[in-house]
Amino acid sequence: MTLLRLLAGRLRPHRARLVLLVLLQLVQSLASLALPALNAGVIDEGVLRGDTGRVLSGGAAMAAVTLLQAAAAAAVTCTAARIALSVARDLRSEVFRRIQDLSVLERGRFGTASLITRATNDVQQVQTFAVLALTMLVAAPLLCVGGLAAALRQDVPLALVLLLFVPVMTLAVGTVVLRMRPLFRGMQEHLDGVTRVLREQITGVRVVRAFVRDGHERARFAGANTALLDTGLRAGRLQAVMYPVVLLVWEATTILLVWAGAHRIDSGAVQAGTLVAFLGYLLQTAMSVMMALFLLMHLPRAEAGAARVLDVLATTRTPSTVPATAPAVPGSGHLALEDVTFRYPGAEEPVLDGVTLHAAPGETTAVIGATGSGKSTLLGLVPRLLDATAGRVLLDGADVRALDPAVTAATVGLVPQKPYLFSGTIASNLRYGRPAATDEELWHALETAQAADFVRALEQGLDAPVSQGGANLSGGQRQRLAIARVLVARPRLYLFDDSFSALDNATDARLRAALRRETADAAVVLVAQRVSTIRHADRIVVLDRGRAVGTGTHEELLANSPTYREIVRSQPTEEAAA
Repeated sequence: MTLLRLLAGRLRPHRARLVLLVLLQLVQSLASLALPALNAGVIDEGVLRGDTGRVLSGGAAMAAVTLLQAAAAAAVTCTAARIALSVARDLRSEVFRRIQDLSVLERGRFGTASLITRATNDVQQVQTFAVLALTMLVAAPLLCVGGLAAALRQDVPLALVLLLFVPVMTLAVGTVVLRMRPLFRGMQEHLDGVTRVLREQITGVRVVRAFVRDGHERARFAGANTALLDTGLRAGRLQAVMYPVVLLVWEATTILLVWAGAHRIDSGAVQAGTLVAFLGYLLQTAMSVMMALFLLMHLPRAEAGAARVLDVLATTRTPSTVPATAPAVPGSGHLALEDVTFRYPGAEEPVLDGVTLHAAPGETTAVIGATGSGKSTLLGLVPRLLDATAGRVLLDGADVRALDPAVTAATVGLVPQKPYLFSGTIASNLRYGRPAATDEELWHALETAQAADFVRALEQGLDAPVSQGGANLSGGQRQRLAIARVLVARPRLYLFDDSFSALDNATDARLRAALRRETADAAVVLVAQRVSTIRHADRIVVLDRGRAVGTGTHEELLANSPTYREIVRSQPTEEAAA
C-alpha cells in the first residue's frame, strides 16, 4: 500500500513517541471498557437494592475512571498531532529538496502547478490521515474487540447481537469506500488543473488584458473549477450515504438488543444492569466502527496524495551523477564542452548536436545564433539546469555531474535570459549568492552593473522593497540587478544569457566596459543577439540549428562564416559601428 510505504520510513524516528501513544491508547480503551461494567454494578447492586453507599462508591469509581480516560485521550491527541505534524514537515522538506534537484525536464514533466499541489495539498492529506490513524488505529480495534469480549462475559446470547453488528457494518462501509478511492484521486488531479489555470492567469494577466481575453480565461477557469466540483460532489454523495447507513444499522441493532434483553430479563437470565451494560458496549462498538469509518473516509484521498508525493520522490535526474574524482573546492572556472548533444525526450531533432566549446579564465567567449539555435540550452548545461544526453560538460576538468552542487554554485554564476528577483529588498536579492557581502560590496556591484543611480534614487536605497519576481521594477532594472547579484557572488565563471536585451545601447556599452574590468581574471561565456555586444569577445561561437558552424574572432568570422555574415547584415547599424 502506497500510503503505508510512505509513512513507515518516516515514522521510524518517532518510535519512542509511538510506544507512548500505544500505551496511552491502551489506558484510554481499558478505562472506556470498564465504565459499562461499573455502571451495571451500580444499577444491580445499588439502585435496585436501594443501597445508597454502593451507588456513591460506584459513582466515585466511575468518575475516577472517566477522568483517567479523559486525561489519556487528551495526551493521545497531543502526541498524535505532534508526530503527524513532524512527519508532514519532513515530507514537505523531502519533496522540496527533490524538486530543487530535478532538472528542467523532470520539473516540466510534472508542471509547476502540480508540484505546488503535491508539496502542499497532497502532503496535507497524508498529514490529516496520519493524525486520524495515530489517534484511532489502536483505540478502534481495542474498543471493538474489548467491547465484544466484555459483552460475551456478561451474556452470550445478547453478545451474538453485537457480533452480528460488526460484519454488517464492515460490509456496508467497505463497499462505499472502494467506490470513493478513484474519485479522490480524480479530485487531486482536478485541483492541479485549477492551480495551473489560476497560476497562468495571474502570471499572464497583462497578456490577457492586452488581447481582451478575460471572458475566455473566465471560461477556462470555470471549466476547471466545475470539473473539480463535479468530482467532489460525487465523492460527497458517497460520503453522505455512509453516516445514514451506520446510524440505520446502529439503531436497528439497538432495537434488537433491547427486545432480546427484555426477554432475557423477563426470564430471569440477566438483570437490568446487564442490559444497560450491553447498550454501553453497543455504543462503544459503534463508536469504534465510526472511528474506523472516519479513518476510511480519509484513506482514499490520503492514498491518492501519497502516490503523487512518492511519484515526485521517486523521480531522479536523467542522467544522474557519474562516478568520478571531483574537486571539493571551487576551481579556476575553466569550462569545456566536448561533443555535447542534447535532445528533449520524444523530440525528432536534438537541440544541440556535437557542440564543442572552451572558455578559459581571463577570456570572453561569446555565443550567437538565430532564435531557437540552442544558445540558452547550452548555458543551461553548465549549472545542470539540464543534463547533456551525449558528450561531456567539464568544469576545471571534472564532469559537472560528478561535482558537489555547492562547488558548482561557488564556481558558476548564471544571469538567466529572464531575470527573476525574490520578494524582499534589493539588499536581500543582491546577497542571495553571498549572504556575508558588505554594503560597500553591494554598491560596488551596483556601480558595475549600472544600477547604482536608480537604487540611490529610491527612498530606502538598498532596503527598498522588491515584490515577487521584481514586478515593481522595469525590465532593464531587473536585468541590472540580476547582473549585480552575480557580481556580488564573485564566481570564477560568468554565464550571461542575453542579459543585456532590455538595455539601451549607451547603457549596454557602459556595462560591458565595466564588466571587462570586473571579470578580467574570470572566464566569461556570453550569449547575445546584438553583434555590438559580442564583437570584442576573444572567441565567438556561431550556432545554427544546434550545431557550431563557426568559431573565431569577429574579423575571422566575417571572412570565413556565411552564417555570421548573415547575422551581421541583419543588423546594419552594428556592422556600421564595426
